[in-house]
Amino acid sequence: MYKAYWGMEFNPFDKDIKESQYYKGEDYREAMKRLEYLKNIRGIGLFTGLPGTGKTYTMKSFVNSLNPSLFKVIYIPMTTITTNEFYKDLASGLGLEPSHRKIDNYRQIQERIRALYKDQKITLLILIDEAQYLSRSILTDLKLLMNFDMDSKNYAMLILAGQPTLNNILSMQIHEALKQRIVINYTYQGLTLNEVKEYVESRMKLCGVAHTIFEENALEAASGSCNGSIRKLNSLIHKALIIGCEQKSRMITTDILMDAANEIELL
Repeated sequence: MYKAYWGMEFNPFDKDIKESQYYKGEDYREAMKRLEYLKNIRGIGLFTGLPGTGKTYTMKSFVNSLNPSLFKVIYIPMTTITTNEFYKDLASGLGLEPSHRKIDNYRQIQERIRALYKDQKITLLILIDEAQYLSRSILTDLKLLMNFDMDSKNYAMLILAGQPTLNNILSMQIHEALKQRIVINYTYQGLTLNEVKEYVESRMKLCGVAHTIFEENALEAASGSCNGSIRKLNSLIHKALIIGCEQKSRMITTDILMDAANEIELL
């Protein structure tokens, strides 16, 4: 009902929007530049940011841009797995028969990574999402796994993506060796006020609404409420459009916006 009221052809703030229609702001562009650099030099990259700032979408875009003939990707959506489970997942992802012993898995994984690069010119990318949940032992082993004896070359890429607490974890003395091997470190800043305005305007045009229906102050309030998160902004704007329709308002005002923020508990 609200879509017809505002003249919208579809909901452009839905999480299932087409990938080609995603908003590519400053965080996306800066992160992609660093990912392209990491692709050339290989090694370890660290990407952190608050939930909803676009980390996962950036990583998906980067992975989709890779030539499958030159890169093999193992994606680990991290929860709380044990070290042995982690090694078994890696081994399986590389087409190896996982061993019951960690040291055996470690050796065959390293040998496989080296062989992929040297014999087939294929670079392995290990992408770990929500890496702040990695155990201390896995973080310690990652440094060893990416250390290829006396070779000066990096044969693989390791991307750790997670929330800002990951930076605090890696700052601990026990992880100093791993931290020193990180060649790329990017922190997502979240949407700025100008990006919030640009984002909402572009989304509305995308669904067929060319005229302005959001007051300037309402967008400023939206920016303050979503804390840079695209995910929160989508929920907030969607709710504001519904409330505006229910109130038969001609514009989305600050009051409507704040009512929406209260309803979805952003305040």
